[in-house]
Amino acid sequence: MAEPHNDPAGAPDLATLQHWTWLLGRAQQMMMEQGIGLLGAGDASPPLVRQTQDYWRDHFALWQRFVDPAADLPPPPQSEGDSRDRRFKAAAWREDPWFDWIRRSYNLIADHLLRGVDALDGVPEAQREQLRFAARGLIEAMSPSNFPLTHPEVVEKTIATKGQNLLDGLQHMLADIAKGQVTHTAEGAFEVGRNIATTPGKVIKRTPLYELIHYAPTTERVLATPLVIFPPWINRFYILDLSPEKSFIRWAVDQGLSVFMVSWKSADASMSDVVWDDYVGAQIEAIDTVRAVLDVPAVHTIGYCVAGTTLAATLAVLAARGRDNAVASATFFTAQVDFTAAGELRHFVTDEQLALIGSLSPQGFLDGRYLAATFNLLRGRDLIWNYVTNNYLLGADYAPFDLLHWNGDTTNLPAKWHLSYLTDLYRDNRLVQPGAMTVAGESIDLGRVTTPAYVQAGREDHIAPAESVWRITHHFRGPLRFVLAGSGHIAGVVNPPAAGKYQYWTNDAAVTTLEDFVAGASETKGSWWPDWRGWIESRGSDTVAAIGARRPGEGALPALADAPGDYVRAR
Repeated sequence: MAEPHNDPAGAPDLATLQHWTWLLGRAQQMMMEQGIGLLGAGDASPPLVRQTQDYWRDHFALWQRFVDPAADLPPPPQSEGDSRDRRFKAAAWREDPWFDWIRRSYNLIADHLLRGVDALDGVPEAQREQLRFAARGLIEAMSPSNFPLTHPEVVEKTIATKGQNLLDGLQHMLADIAKGQVTHTAEGAFEVGRNIATTPGKVIKRTPLYELIHYAPTTERVLATPLVIFPPWINRFYILDLSPEKSFIRWAVDQGLSVFMVSWKSADASMSDVVWDDYVGAQIEAIDTVRAVLDVPAVHTIGYCVAGTTLAATLAVLAARGRDNAVASATFFTAQVDFTAAGELRHFVTDEQLALIGSLSPQGFLDGRYLAATFNLLRGRDLIWNYVTNNYLLGADYAPFDLLHWNGDTTNLPAKWHLSYLTDLYRDNRLVQPGAMTVAGESIDLGRVTTPAYVQAGREDHIAPAESVWRITHHFRGPLRFVLAGSGHIAGVVNPPAAGKYQYWTNDAAVTTLEDFVAGASETKGSWWPDWRGWIESRGSDTVAAIGARRPGEGALPALADAPGDYVRAR
């Protein structure tokens, strides 16, 4: 056929129109030749074949609508959640026939790919979950919103700026390649001690593993029993001390609590032999340090995420030693002890992946950027591809956001601890098997823990799913209050009352499943923090004057540095 060419004025000539008509017709013929046999296979076909039939039927309908928009056809299938998909919020994705077809084709393929995984016969459920995870990752990566020629806003901006957006985006991308991780917020917008992690206090103890920070009281009297917080060492502690209006630490101090925070050291080669026993020992040491400094019999404790898992082991060790009265209460923020339902992170604990992780730690510690990339993959659409579109393709500047600054402020992990944690807990679930683990010389049995516990889970948590956190209620033997908070692993925890956001659910009935808890739960709008504060006071309401040792550095341990300390700044 004739070679297509265009009129110099820009209007397509007859040969060009004939070429594209032939191209579309040939494409339709090829698809029909591929799918026509499957369409006639009948309802007795295996599930995967029927799934393929459904795909071709839907695809033919979509193609016919594209080549003949005026045809009287039934409405095209809608993708589940399509109306809420922020990737396709621009009007052109629906109003422009070409981009509308691209969007619908992508959603059709995505839906049928996931349904195809579900239709596979004879696949163990664990492997099916891995396939679903991999399929979702592929689907998110292949979205037309991730490519310049198939994104209407990128095309429009490229024309408007004469390509400057692509140059700006390239600069952003090259900078990220140089530092080895995706940037989420404006560089230099935040600095610990300047506009985040600013709650006044002093470092009163420093060990090779952690610093202990004592925060200055803001009330004339404080609860007699102090609070010791253990944040996860896979992140910086100041997730609980972001901007002043978001800071849990500042809020707790203002509520009349004597607050101490452990700030963990980011691992380096000197920590190559650090294992889980060392973190349990550090928690016990911090508890005993605060008890001695304030001359109190017990402390309240909080463990967040992995530090909450460790706090459970700490309580079991103390119980085995007959010292469980050193802890008046234990609060768990999105912490797991039973990893049966631990969610998508369990996809990263195959033998091959564990071997890969080991190879990434030749100096005895795992670079925190690898772990950050793993967590980003769990929310790839929001934490990876969203930034590819906005900052690489559209060339937009990064917005300042304290939470995302924290998210990118990575910490390194001791390699031995990390591998044993993934193997013993995520893969083998040994923590809930009485006697299966020995920590700090003690056989671990969570059934011996009678410490009063407050357990908080996030309804939309993708790292520590609510069902997984709930299982802690099956193992402890003391009084326990379970609270299900709105949102996820971070926003569900960092939700100050003044924000007026989200909600939480409580249920005082004796229930054994999360489903039953939710069915009979009462919803309360706003933050769960006041509920926790009331629960803490119910464990003991005695107060003392906020003088002497209750002020940082005025007790037996002098101040070593101002909060937030040195370890939080180490890279």
